[in-house]
Amino acid sequence: MTEFPAEVRDRFAGAGMDLDKLFSAGELGNRMGIDVLEAAPERVVARMAVEGNRQPYGLLHGGASAVLAETLGSVGAMLHGGPEKIAVGVDLNVTHHRAVRSGTVTAVATPIHLGRSTATYEIVVSDEEGRRVCTGRLTCLIRDAPGA
Repeated sequence: MTEFPAEVRDRFAGAGMDLDKLFSAGELGNRMGIDVLEAAPERVVARMAVEGNRQPYGLLHGGASAVLAETLGSVGAMLHGGPEKIAVGVDLNVTHHRAVRSGTVTAVATPIHLGRSTATYEIVVSDEEGRRVCTGRLTCLIRDAPGA
């Protein structure tokens, strides 16, 4: 279960939303084994197994790192926007720094910009030794939720 700060739970309490479901990794993230550990507009943390997410050479697939990065940045942007908004990714960039063959990776998303209409996050993916595997940057457009 994802750890949300009290102020996040309070902000979304009256909106009739299941925070754990709404701010999870979604269908693709679940299939890839992404586990969101903590989530707040200022910091989102998740883990993902390398096994099951490798390319034919036995390395962590770059697309898996990209999915992890977009998931975390999107969760942060949605929390920043609040219950009356939705966030959709409009620009994703990932740079791969080193290969990983096994174990787990941990990703941490922190905001670069939190505005009214956009939010941009830097996402750092690290291996079990804390070495940077990938750096991502995601910009989300923040829109009014349908019916808001």
